[in-house]
Amino acid sequence: MEKESVLRPVRGKRIVAILAAGGLTLAAAACGDAPADTPSGSSSSAATTAAYKACMVTDTGGIDDKSFNASAWAGLQAAKAEVSGIDPKYVSSSSEADYEPGLRSFVTQKCNFILAVGGLMGDVTKKVSDEAKDSQFGIVDSGSTGANVYPMQFATHQAAFLAGYLAAGYSKSGTVGTYGGMKIAPVTIFMDGFADGVAYYNTKKGKTVKVVGWDKAKQNGTFADSFIDQNKGKTITNTLVSQGADVVLPVAGGTGLGTAQVAKDSAGKVSVIWVDQDGCKSAAQYCDVFLSTVVKNVEEAVKEAAVNGAKGTALAATPGYLGTLENDGVGLAPYNQFDSKVDAGLKTEIDQLKKDIIAGTVKVESANAPK
Repeated sequence: MEKESVLRPVRGKRIVAILAAGGLTLAAAACGDAPADTPSGSSSSAATTAAYKACMVTDTGGIDDKSFNASAWAGLQAAKAEVSGIDPKYVSSSSEADYEPGLRSFVTQKCNFILAVGGLMGDVTKKVSDEAKDSQFGIVDSGSTGANVYPMQFATHQAAFLAGYLAAGYSKSGTVGTYGGMKIAPVTIFMDGFADGVAYYNTKKGKTVKVVGWDKAKQNGTFADSFIDQNKGKTITNTLVSQGADVVLPVAGGTGLGTAQVAKDSAGKVSVIWVDQDGCKSAAQYCDVFLSTVVKNVEEAVKEAAVNGAKGTALAATPGYLGTLENDGVGLAPYNQFDSKVDAGLKTEIDQLKKDIIAGTVKVESANAPK
Protein backbone atom coordinates (compact mmCIF):
# COMPACT_ATOMS: atom_id res chain seq x y z
CA MET A 1 0.00 0.00 0.00
CA GLU A 2 1.37 3.44 -0.93
CA LYS A 3 2.01 5.77 2.00
CA GLU A 4 2.65 9.08 0.27
CA SER A 5 -0.18 11.58 0.25
CA VAL A 6 0.70 12.81 -3.24
CA LEU A 7 1.59 10.13 -5.71
CA ARG A 8 4.39 10.83 -8.17
CA PRO A 9 3.82 10.32 -11.92
CA VAL A 10 5.81 7.80 -13.87
CA ARG A 11 5.67 6.85 -17.49
CA GLY A 12 3.10 4.08 -17.82
CA LYS A 13 4.04 1.09 -19.90
CA ARG A 14 2.04 0.53 -23.02
CA ILE A 15 -1.04 -1.59 -22.64
CA VAL A 16 -0.47 -4.80 -24.51
CA ALA A 17 -3.35 -6.93 -23.37
CA ILE A 18 -6.90 -6.84 -22.26
CA LEU A 19 -9.77 -9.21 -22.24
CA ALA A 20 -13.12 -7.52 -22.67
CA ALA A 21 -14.92 -7.74 -19.37
CA GLY A 22 -17.27 -10.57 -20.26
CA GLY A 23 -20.60 -10.61 -18.50
CA LEU A 24 -23.66 -12.69 -19.30
CA THR A 25 -22.43 -14.10 -22.60
CA LEU A 26 -25.25 -14.82 -24.97
CA ALA A 27 -25.18 -17.16 -27.91
CA ALA A 28 -24.97 -14.28 -30.35
CA ALA A 29 -25.23 -14.86 -34.05
CA ALA A 30 -21.97 -14.90 -35.97
CA CYS A 31 -22.76 -11.52 -37.42
CA GLY A 32 -25.40 -9.03 -36.34
CA ASP A 33 -26.94 -5.80 -37.45
CA ALA A 34 -28.67 -3.24 -35.27
CA PRO A 35 -31.61 -4.66 -33.29
CA ALA A 36 -35.03 -3.77 -34.66
CA ASP A 37 -35.82 -1.49 -31.73
CA THR A 38 -32.70 0.68 -32.09
CA PRO A 39 -32.80 4.14 -33.68
CA SER A 40 -33.12 4.15 -37.44
CA GLY A 41 -30.10 6.37 -37.76
CA SER A 42 -31.90 9.47 -38.95
CA SER A 43 -33.52 12.40 -37.22
CA SER A 44 -34.48 15.96 -38.05
CA SER A 45 -31.15 17.20 -36.70
CA ALA A 46 -28.94 14.35 -37.91
CA ALA A 47 -26.16 15.06 -40.35
CA THR A 48 -26.27 13.21 -43.65
CA THR A 49 -23.49 11.23 -45.27
CA ALA A 50 -23.03 8.46 -47.80
CA ALA A 51 -23.25 4.87 -46.55
CA TYR A 52 -20.48 4.33 -43.99
CA LYS A 53 -20.00 0.75 -42.84
CA ALA A 54 -18.83 0.63 -39.22
CA CYS A 55 -17.93 -2.98 -38.44
CA MET A 56 -17.00 -4.37 -35.04
CA VAL A 57 -15.33 -7.60 -33.90
CA THR A 58 -16.24 -8.42 -30.30
CA ASP A 59 -14.02 -10.13 -27.81
CA THR A 60 -15.19 -13.40 -26.28
CA GLY A 61 -17.58 -11.75 -23.81
CA GLY A 62 -20.11 -11.33 -26.62
CA ILE A 63 -22.27 -8.45 -27.76
CA ASP A 64 -24.45 -8.43 -24.62
CA ASP A 65 -21.78 -8.81 -21.96
CA LYS A 66 -23.30 -6.01 -19.83
CA SER A 67 -19.94 -4.29 -20.02
CA PHE A 68 -17.12 -3.86 -22.50
CA ASN A 69 -18.40 -5.20 -25.81
CA ALA A 70 -21.88 -3.87 -25.10
CA SER A 71 -20.42 -0.40 -24.53
CA ALA A 72 -18.60 -0.44 -27.86
CA TRP A 73 -21.72 -1.62 -29.71
CA ALA A 74 -23.76 1.11 -27.98
CA GLY A 75 -21.22 3.59 -29.31
CA LEU A 76 -21.79 2.47 -32.90
CA GLN A 77 -25.56 2.62 -32.35
CA ALA A 78 -25.23 6.17 -30.98
CA ALA A 79 -23.16 7.13 -34.02
CA LYS A 80 -25.87 5.73 -36.29
CA ALA A 81 -28.48 7.83 -34.49
CA GLU A 82 -26.42 10.97 -34.99
CA VAL A 83 -25.24 10.58 -38.58
CA SER A 84 -27.57 9.31 -41.27
CA GLY A 85 -25.96 6.63 -43.39
CA ILE A 86 -23.80 4.93 -40.76
CA ASP A 87 -24.40 1.19 -41.07
CA PRO A 88 -23.16 -0.64 -37.92
CA LYS A 89 -22.66 -4.39 -37.76
CA TYR A 90 -20.69 -6.84 -35.66
CA VAL A 91 -19.25 -10.32 -35.59
CA SER A 92 -18.89 -12.18 -32.29
CA SER A 93 -15.75 -14.05 -31.26
CA SER A 94 -16.18 -17.38 -29.48
CA SER A 95 -12.44 -17.62 -28.91
CA GLU A 96 -9.26 -15.72 -29.72
CA ALA A 97 -8.99 -17.79 -32.90
CA ASP A 98 -12.00 -15.87 -34.23
CA TYR A 99 -10.31 -12.47 -34.12
CA GLU A 100 -8.39 -12.69 -37.39
CA PRO A 101 -11.20 -14.20 -39.52
CA GLY A 102 -13.56 -11.55 -38.15
CA LEU A 103 -11.26 -8.70 -39.07
CA ARG A 104 -10.46 -10.15 -42.47
CA SER A 105 -14.13 -10.66 -43.28
CA PHE A 106 -14.74 -6.95 -42.76
CA VAL A 107 -11.79 -6.04 -44.95
CA THR A 108 -13.33 -8.19 -47.68
CA GLN A 109 -16.67 -6.46 -47.15
CA LYS A 110 -14.89 -3.11 -47.60
CA CYS A 111 -16.02 -1.72 -44.26
CA ASN A 112 -15.08 1.92 -43.79
CA PHE A 113 -14.24 1.48 -40.10
CA ILE A 114 -13.19 -1.84 -38.59
CA LEU A 115 -13.22 -1.88 -34.79
CA ALA A 116 -11.33 -4.42 -32.67
CA VAL A 117 -12.73 -4.50 -29.14
CA GLY A 118 -9.96 -5.25 -26.67
CA GLY A 119 -6.19 -5.11 -26.47
CA LEU A 120 -5.87 -8.87 -26.82
CA MET A 121 -6.56 -8.12 -30.47
CA GLY A 122 -3.50 -5.88 -30.70
CA ASP A 123 -1.21 -8.32 -32.49
CA VAL A 124 -3.79 -9.64 -34.92
CA THR A 125 -5.02 -6.12 -35.65
CA LYS A 126 -1.48 -5.12 -36.51
CA LYS A 127 -1.12 -8.14 -38.77
CA VAL A 128 -4.36 -7.55 -40.67
CA SER A 129 -4.06 -3.74 -40.81
CA ASP A 130 -0.50 -3.97 -42.15
CA GLU A 131 -1.82 -6.09 -45.00
CA ALA A 132 -4.86 -3.87 -45.59
CA LYS A 133 -3.38 -0.39 -45.52
CA ASP A 134 -6.32 1.11 -47.43
CA SER A 135 -8.71 0.12 -44.61
CA GLN A 136 -9.31 2.21 -41.47
CA PHE A 137 -9.13 0.27 -38.20
CA GLY A 138 -9.78 1.21 -34.59
CA ILE A 139 -8.94 -0.63 -31.39
CA VAL A 140 -10.12 -0.24 -27.80
CA ASP A 141 -7.60 -0.48 -24.94
CA SER A 142 -4.48 -0.80 -27.00
CA GLY A 143 -1.89 1.61 -28.29
CA SER A 144 -1.68 2.25 -32.01
CA THR A 145 -0.44 -0.69 -34.07
CA GLY A 146 -0.06 1.22 -37.32
CA ALA A 147 -0.80 4.43 -39.20
CA ASN A 148 -4.25 3.15 -40.19
CA VAL A 149 -5.25 2.08 -36.66
CA TYR A 150 -6.99 4.55 -34.33
CA PRO A 151 -6.29 3.68 -30.65
CA MET A 152 -8.75 4.34 -27.81
CA GLN A 153 -7.28 4.05 -24.32
CA PHE A 154 -8.40 5.02 -20.81
CA ALA A 155 -6.73 6.34 -17.67
CA THR A 156 -8.97 4.23 -15.44
CA HIS A 157 -6.54 4.49 -12.52
CA GLN A 158 -7.72 8.10 -12.06
CA ALA A 159 -11.35 7.11 -11.54
CA ALA A 160 -10.39 4.01 -9.55
CA PHE A 161 -8.44 6.31 -7.20
CA LEU A 162 -11.74 8.04 -6.40
CA ALA A 163 -13.35 4.63 -5.90
CA GLY A 164 -10.64 3.61 -3.44
CA TYR A 165 -11.16 6.80 -1.45
CA LEU A 166 -14.92 6.17 -1.48
CA ALA A 167 -14.51 2.55 -0.38
CA ALA A 168 -12.19 3.52 2.47
CA GLY A 169 -14.54 6.25 3.64
CA TYR A 170 -17.64 4.06 3.41
CA SER A 171 -16.21 0.86 4.94
CA LYS A 172 -17.40 -0.02 8.41
CA SER A 173 -14.93 -2.87 8.90
CA GLY A 174 -11.78 -0.98 7.93
CA THR A 175 -10.97 -3.53 5.20
CA VAL A 176 -11.83 -3.37 1.50
CA GLY A 177 -11.03 -5.80 -1.30
CA THR A 178 -10.43 -6.12 -5.01
CA TYR A 179 -9.61 -8.87 -7.49
CA GLY A 180 -9.20 -9.23 -11.23
CA GLY A 181 -10.43 -11.47 -13.99
CA MET A 182 -6.93 -11.83 -15.40
CA LYS A 183 -3.52 -10.37 -14.54
CA ILE A 184 -3.24 -7.99 -17.49
CA ALA A 185 -2.54 -4.27 -17.56
CA PRO A 186 -6.06 -3.00 -18.33
CA VAL A 187 -7.29 -4.93 -15.26
CA THR A 188 -4.48 -4.14 -12.84
CA ILE A 189 -4.62 -0.43 -13.70
CA PHE A 190 -8.01 -0.37 -11.91
CA MET A 191 -6.54 -2.21 -8.93
CA ASP A 192 -3.56 0.16 -8.75
CA GLY A 193 -5.79 3.22 -8.65
CA PHE A 194 -8.10 1.63 -6.09
CA ALA A 195 -5.24 0.75 -3.73
CA ASP A 196 -3.75 4.24 -4.07
CA GLY A 197 -7.10 5.87 -3.34
CA VAL A 198 -7.34 3.89 -0.09
CA ALA A 199 -3.74 4.84 0.77
CA TYR A 200 -4.51 8.51 0.12
CA TYR A 201 -7.57 8.34 2.38
CA ASN A 202 -5.47 6.82 5.15
CA THR A 203 -2.88 9.58 4.83
CA LYS A 204 -5.45 12.36 4.83
CA LYS A 205 -7.50 10.93 7.69
CA GLY A 206 -4.86 9.20 9.78
CA LYS A 207 -6.66 5.88 9.26
CA THR A 208 -5.44 2.35 8.54
CA VAL A 209 -8.01 0.96 6.10
CA LYS A 210 -6.58 -2.23 4.64
CA VAL A 211 -6.75 -3.52 1.07
CA VAL A 212 -6.95 -7.27 0.48
CA GLY A 213 -6.67 -8.93 -2.92
CA TRP A 214 -4.02 -6.64 -4.39
CA ASP A 215 -0.53 -5.45 -3.43
CA LYS A 216 0.40 -2.58 -5.74
CA ALA A 217 4.06 -2.50 -4.75
CA LYS A 218 4.51 -6.20 -5.52
CA GLN A 219 2.01 -6.13 -8.42
CA ASN A 220 0.55 -9.30 -6.99
CA GLY A 221 -2.95 -10.28 -5.98
CA THR A 222 -6.02 -12.41 -6.56
CA PHE A 223 -7.29 -13.32 -10.04
CA ALA A 224 -10.12 -15.52 -11.25
CA ASP A 225 -8.47 -16.36 -14.59
CA SER A 226 -11.89 -15.85 -16.12
CA PHE A 227 -14.26 -13.07 -17.08
CA ILE A 228 -17.36 -15.25 -17.14
CA ASP A 229 -17.13 -17.62 -14.14
CA GLN A 230 -19.65 -16.31 -11.60
CA ASN A 231 -19.03 -19.21 -9.23
CA LYS A 232 -15.34 -18.30 -9.10
CA GLY A 233 -16.39 -14.74 -8.36
CA LYS A 234 -18.47 -15.96 -5.43
CA THR A 235 -15.62 -18.06 -4.06
CA ILE A 236 -13.08 -15.24 -4.27
CA THR A 237 -15.50 -12.72 -2.77
CA ASN A 238 -16.33 -14.99 0.14
CA THR A 239 -12.59 -15.30 0.81
CA LEU A 240 -12.14 -11.52 0.75
CA VAL A 241 -15.16 -11.12 3.05
CA SER A 242 -13.71 -13.69 5.43
CA GLN A 243 -10.62 -11.47 5.58
CA GLY A 244 -12.82 -8.57 6.68
CA ALA A 245 -13.68 -6.80 3.42
CA ASP A 246 -17.10 -5.15 3.33
CA VAL A 247 -16.58 -3.25 0.03
CA VAL A 248 -15.30 -5.18 -2.99
CA LEU A 249 -14.18 -4.00 -6.43
CA PRO A 250 -14.25 -6.89 -8.94
CA VAL A 251 -12.43 -6.04 -12.18
CA ALA A 252 -13.65 -9.22 -13.77
CA GLY A 253 -16.62 -8.71 -16.05
CA GLY A 254 -19.27 -11.39 -15.67
CA THR A 255 -17.21 -13.11 -13.00
CA GLY A 256 -17.98 -10.04 -10.89
CA LEU A 257 -21.68 -10.86 -10.96
CA GLY A 258 -20.78 -13.58 -8.48
CA THR A 259 -19.51 -10.82 -6.19
CA ALA A 260 -22.78 -8.94 -6.65
CA GLN A 261 -24.72 -12.06 -5.64
CA VAL A 262 -22.63 -12.51 -2.50
CA ALA A 263 -23.34 -8.88 -1.61
CA LYS A 264 -27.05 -9.34 -2.27
CA ASP A 265 -27.11 -12.40 -0.02
CA SER A 266 -25.27 -10.51 2.75
CA ALA A 267 -28.33 -8.39 3.61
CA GLY A 268 -26.44 -5.11 3.34
CA LYS A 269 -23.20 -6.15 4.98
CA VAL A 270 -21.20 -6.17 1.73
CA SER A 271 -21.21 -3.54 -1.03
CA VAL A 272 -19.77 -3.63 -4.55
CA ILE A 273 -18.05 -1.06 -6.73
CA TRP A 274 -18.63 -2.12 -10.35
CA VAL A 275 -16.51 -1.29 -13.42
CA ASP A 276 -16.91 -0.15 -17.03
CA GLN A 277 -20.65 0.62 -17.36
CA ASP A 278 -22.77 2.02 -14.51
CA GLY A 279 -23.86 -1.20 -12.82
CA CYS A 280 -27.34 0.14 -12.14
CA LYS A 281 -27.82 0.39 -15.90
CA SER A 282 -25.93 -2.67 -17.13
CA ALA A 283 -26.85 -5.11 -14.34
CA ALA A 284 -29.88 -3.41 -12.79
CA GLN A 285 -30.94 -6.49 -10.82
CA TYR A 286 -27.98 -5.80 -8.53
CA CYS A 287 -28.38 -2.03 -8.27
CA ASP A 288 -29.12 -2.28 -4.56
CA VAL A 289 -25.58 -3.53 -3.87
CA PHE A 290 -23.65 -1.20 -6.20
CA LEU A 291 -22.08 1.57 -4.15
CA SER A 292 -20.84 3.13 -7.40
CA THR A 293 -19.04 2.21 -10.62
CA VAL A 294 -15.64 3.07 -12.06
CA VAL A 295 -16.87 4.07 -15.50
CA LYS A 296 -14.83 3.65 -18.67
CA ASN A 297 -16.63 5.63 -21.38
CA VAL A 298 -16.01 3.26 -24.28
CA GLU A 299 -19.38 4.17 -25.74
CA GLU A 300 -18.55 7.84 -26.24
CA ALA A 301 -15.05 7.13 -27.56
CA VAL A 302 -16.38 4.69 -30.17
CA LYS A 303 -19.25 6.98 -31.11
CA GLU A 304 -16.88 9.91 -31.63
CA ALA A 305 -14.55 7.82 -33.79
CA ALA A 306 -17.37 6.52 -36.01
CA VAL A 307 -19.02 9.95 -36.37
CA ASN A 308 -15.72 11.63 -37.24
CA GLY A 309 -14.88 8.92 -39.73
CA ALA A 310 -18.27 9.17 -41.38
CA LYS A 311 -17.90 12.94 -41.68
CA GLY A 312 -14.52 12.57 -43.34
CA THR A 313 -12.35 13.57 -40.37
CA ALA A 314 -9.07 11.68 -40.29
CA LEU A 315 -8.71 9.20 -37.43
CA ALA A 316 -5.09 9.77 -36.50
CA ALA A 317 -3.07 6.93 -35.00
CA THR A 318 -1.22 9.54 -32.95
CA PRO A 319 -2.28 10.69 -30.46
CA GLY A 320 -5.52 8.71 -30.78
CA TYR A 321 -7.98 8.95 -27.88
CA LEU A 322 -7.18 8.92 -24.17
CA GLY A 323 -10.11 8.96 -21.74
CA THR A 324 -9.38 10.85 -18.51
CA LEU A 325 -11.30 12.43 -15.64
CA GLU A 326 -10.88 15.79 -17.37
CA ASN A 327 -12.60 14.78 -20.61
CA ASP A 328 -15.11 12.43 -18.91
CA GLY A 329 -13.52 9.43 -20.61
CA VAL A 330 -13.42 7.85 -17.14
CA GLY A 331 -15.31 8.74 -13.99
CA LEU A 332 -17.23 7.65 -10.94
CA ALA A 333 -20.90 6.84 -11.53
CA PRO A 334 -23.71 8.20 -9.32
CA TYR A 335 -24.24 6.54 -5.95
CA ASN A 336 -27.75 5.59 -7.08
CA GLN A 337 -29.49 3.71 -4.26
CA PHE A 338 -26.56 4.47 -1.93
CA ASP A 339 -26.93 8.24 -2.34
CA SER A 340 -28.53 8.73 1.08
CA LYS A 341 -26.10 6.27 2.70
CA VAL A 342 -22.87 7.98 1.66
CA ASP A 343 -21.89 10.75 4.07
CA ALA A 344 -22.29 14.23 2.58
CA GLY A 345 -18.80 15.17 3.74
CA LEU A 346 -17.31 12.16 1.96
CA LYS A 347 -19.12 13.12 -1.24
CA THR A 348 -17.69 16.63 -1.03
CA GLU A 349 -14.18 15.28 -0.48
CA ILE A 350 -14.48 13.02 -3.54
CA ASP A 351 -15.74 15.91 -5.67
CA GLN A 352 -12.76 17.99 -4.58
CA LEU A 353 -10.36 15.09 -5.12
CA LYS A 354 -11.56 14.78 -8.70
CA LYS A 355 -10.82 18.48 -9.23
CA ASP A 356 -7.39 18.08 -7.65
CA ILE A 357 -6.50 15.15 -9.91
CA ILE A 358 -7.61 17.10 -12.98
CA ALA A 359 -5.61 20.13 -11.83
CA GLY A 360 -2.56 17.98 -11.18
CA THR A 361 -2.27 18.85 -7.51
CA VAL A 362 -2.90 15.20 -6.71
CA LYS A 363 -1.01 12.94 -9.09
CA VAL A 364 -2.10 9.36 -9.71
CA GLU A 365 0.31 6.82 -11.08
CA SER A 366 0.19 3.29 -12.44
CA ALA A 367 2.86 1.39 -14.30
CA ASN A 368 -0.04 -0.20 -16.18
CA ALA A 369 -1.38 3.14 -17.51
CA PRO A 370 -1.38 3.99 -21.22
CA LYS A 371 1.33 6.37 -22.36
